[in-house]
Amino acid sequence: MNWNKLIRQLHRWLAIAFTVTVIVTFVALAQEDPMIWVSYVPLLPLALLLFSGLYLFLLPYLPRWRAARRK
Repeated sequence: MNWNKLIRQLHRWLAIAFTVTVIVTFVALAQEDPMIWVSYVPLLPLALLLFSGLYLFLLPYLPRWRAARRK
């Protein structure tokens, strides 16, 4: 399987996981006695989204940089 395709699929699933954790966090914090640590749950999918998103953002530029470096 192509790495780029795998990372794109992972990025999509991480976006879904992030959305679900944000919704769960809003529901948990709306309770009468909220658990504050729940607000940190979305940070893991968000960090993974950051790294996969940066990779996908730089992907079109990588062949140009490699070609320039060979010259």
